Amino acid sequence: MLDANLKAQLKAYLERVTQPIELIASLDDGAKSRELAELLEEIAGLSDKITYARRDDDARRPSFEIRRGGTDVHVRFAGLPMGHEFNSLVLALLQVGGHPSKEAQDLIEQVQALEGDYHFETYFSLTCQNCPDVVQALNLMSVLNPRITHTAIDGALFQREVDERKVMAVPSTFLNGQPFAQGRMGIAEIVAKLDSGASARDAEKINARKPFDVLVVGGGPAGAAAAIYAARKGIRTGVAAERFGGQVLDTMGIENFISVSHTEGPKLAAALETHVKDYDVDIMNLQTAAKLAPAQMAGGLTEIHMANGAVLKSKTVVIATGARWRQMNVPGENEYRNKGVAYCPHCDGPLFKGKRVAVIGGGNSGVEAAIDLAGIVSHVTLIEFDSQLRADAVLQKKLASLPNVKVIVSAQTTEVHGDGQKVSGLTYKDRNSGELRLVELEGIFVQIGLVPNTEWLKGTLALSPRGEIEVDQRGETSVKGVFAAGDATTTPYKQIVIAMGEGSKAALSAFDYLIRLPVEEREAA
Repeated sequence: MLDANLKAQLKAYLERVTQPIELIASLDDGAKSRELAELLEEIAGLSDKITYARRDDDARRPSFEIRRGGTDVHVRFAGLPMGHEFNSLVLALLQVGGHPSKEAQDLIEQVQALEGDYHFETYFSLTCQNCPDVVQALNLMSVLNPRITHTAIDGALFQREVDERKVMAVPSTFLNGQPFAQGRMGIAEIVAKLDSGASARDAEKINARKPFDVLVVGGGPAGAAAAIYAARKGIRTGVAAERFGGQVLDTMGIENFISVSHTEGPKLAAALETHVKDYDVDIMNLQTAAKLAPAQMAGGLTEIHMANGAVLKSKTVVIATGARWRQMNVPGENEYRNKGVAYCPHCDGPLFKGKRVAVIGGGNSGVEAAIDLAGIVSHVTLIEFDSQLRADAVLQKKLASLPNVKVIVSAQTTEVHGDGQKVSGLTYKDRNSGELRLVELEGIFVQIGLVPNTEWLKGTLALSPRGEIEVDQRGETSVKGVFAAGDATTTPYKQIVIAMGEGSKAALSAFDYLIRLPVEEREAA
């Protein structure tokens, strides 16, 4: 099951286990159960602190429990946690086995203080790069607090259950049998949903912070680069981010980041955060900016008002709030979001195995999505507004070779249809004839570009007609002391490597601005 190299690495990790672990399996006669039994036997053979037993006491099969010997501390997986979830398995073994978490101590204490009984279930797919964050967060919470339990379920192996619960996007989390959340979440986000007073306490802590020299708003590649370059100047630097890593967290494969042949978004995002933490940077995660108050309106310091009521002050600001997937904005899209309308083919594609789907968009992202989905679903209909596809020629050639893909150009999607529970089809208008046509299907993957996260800035600084922040060659905006970088700006070519360069430039420009301020302004606050 595991190759020699992986076994050697896992054996080294398991040397950190300090408490006895029991691996307890529930199996049937299927092939996946045989694979799981082989995997668990191999793991047990790598450490004298781990034992394996079969009890078949769980209705979900194959499944297994990782339990700390003689205690109620445990986590459960239904399926084989390989692919993106193998790291989740390793972390669960270490944490159940007594190895301490690297999470912040105040967050650990917040989890331990939660009152009530919380029984979580998370549906994942092995190709989903967003799922491990949720699985690992809830696994750790179940280790820290005995009143919390968690089962991570491979939706592809329990299709009937997925259909009954109408799970059409991963990760999907249920709490005490009821829908709790969909999409990527970390421990802090989960605790914030459970602890009603967390937001107010967080705002109080933020309000107590002293003004910054440079405040970066956004934690993607541009924001991380800006924070590093500012901190290296020895000035007081802060980062307020809705989620550190930004849209990179939703990116599957990255093959154009210079000097790195291939990586994945979550890995790069983790590396960005680690690098920023190497410096004296105040990172404030789960913070959504709601308003910019320029310095001339806020007593000499620029203010960023957060959605939770907190206010941050700084001599200069670098805005790097990035962009998000553009929606079709047609009737039915929001109603059936995560009920058949999806934006991540890598994450949610396996849930549509054997079904009919559409991909909206004929650029590189759309064509790549259609190619990937064609190997999973029964049929793909690619719908492009333009009269021709805009993807690279090599991708179009690959797409044309697939027998279960149909391409429709000069087509405008006008409505998403469903039965109230899930998608059943879409209507598009033939832009040549004006005729409306119905396509019956079960899933729609939207891949039509990005929209900048700048709504909160309207009326305070200059934005382009597309909503992008207008910046000059130094990254400066129309407001003195406020700079911007990355996908939220008018800088062309939305690429990770460009965002990093622009973030670095914006931070250097902010520092240059600071050192040219009159002494009394530079020393204020």
